[in-house]
Amino acid sequence: MKQSPIPEQPTAADFPSLPLSATLLQVVAELGFTKLTPIQTQGIPLMLQGKDLIAQSTTGSGKTAAFSLPILHGLNLSQRQPQALVLCPTRELCTQVAREIRKLGRRESGLQVLIASGGQPMNPQLAALERGVHVVVGTPGRALDHITRGSLDLTGVRTIVVDEADRMLDMGFGEEMTKILEGARRDRQTAFFSATYPRSIEAMSRAHQRNPVQLTIATFEDAAPQIRQMAYEVEDGRRLDTLLWVLREDPPESAIVFCNLKATVSKVERALSEAGVSTASLHGNLEQKERDFVMAKVRNRSTRVLVATDVAARGLDIDDLDLVVNFEIPFQPEIYVHRIGRTGRAGKAGRAISLVGPQDRHKARAIEKAIKAPLEKQPPIPFDDDGGQAPRAGIPADATMETLYISGGRKDKMRPSDILGALTGESG
Repeated sequence: MKQSPIPEQPTAADFPSLPLSATLLQVVAELGFTKLTPIQTQGIPLMLQGKDLIAQSTTGSGKTAAFSLPILHGLNLSQRQPQALVLCPTRELCTQVAREIRKLGRRESGLQVLIASGGQPMNPQLAALERGVHVVVGTPGRALDHITRGSLDLTGVRTIVVDEADRMLDMGFGEEMTKILEGARRDRQTAFFSATYPRSIEAMSRAHQRNPVQLTIATFEDAAPQIRQMAYEVEDGRRLDTLLWVLREDPPESAIVFCNLKATVSKVERALSEAGVSTASLHGNLEQKERDFVMAKVRNRSTRVLVATDVAARGLDIDDLDLVVNFEIPFQPEIYVHRIGRTGRAGKAGRAISLVGPQDRHKARAIEKAIKAPLEKQPPIPFDDDGGQAPRAGIPADATMETLYISGGRKDKMRPSDILGALTGESG
């Protein structure tokens, strides 16, 4: 594989200057998009030219539109067969990407986008593929399952996009990705989008891309300058006390607290709940329905604080996230960048706070070296003489919304009026 420099070409400054179809430009205008983000400025023209691409760009940079618009532009909607495949590491990210493609393609008559992810029934996916779809957005395992069954035919797939490629490899999907790429047509376009560029991505690119153009839009040192990155030095026995102080001193509307282990997630969630903080958790032991309910509560703002491991939180996209707390420092700087990239998105301000114990200092130094900036050290927490928190810190306000999980639907002959009646019955 030979990487190509960015070709000399005029770069678009706004969406109307892009060589997209009139229909797509109309939708872009309706959605209020005007100025291109850096990844869109450089990536969209290259993808429209059919170039293979390695795009290093952080979360929230507009990368989904950067590959979705070229995919939509190149579709032949009269052919009901898969023409583009987007691989994502998690079901949640698949859902988000498919939603974006459908939104951008809402004026494309007859457009069919299928989510083919694990944790969901196979039969509806098989039926959709049998009827014919244009774009498949899926996890590597489920996509490969369909390919092996013969239900997903890659013959007509001219574009394959691997989103969050670095996380995909971290999660152990390398073998599935290799089998999918080896089974696809040789003249396809392949684009890798990744927040980091480890050697594993370089090796994958060398094996499966043709003269890819490498774009580095945002690196560690560019990690969301709108995010205030702070650090509190803590003793291990004070981590929970410090976390409570952080949440009480400047209560967030929404926050994610990251832990390295599932056991720590349960411990932190229990402590926060006992302290009166509106809290939920994500970890690997949750069933898909439970996970969906937790995410619905977070997105509906009926839970203020989500406690999660990195594996459980992969692919999450939460609008207007105020705060990310590293309850434990991640083992790799790349994971830190992924964590904090969930706040301070779309030009909005965000906060990232890391709790640094004595054994974490070398990891904090590695992060500072990677992002080429120091973490902003905060003054010691003013604990009182009894070891508790200073009284001026208040408990965060309760969530302003409530989310109900209703285990029933049309099959149970349940009507909207039944739900409304149950909610309002006591009050008349």
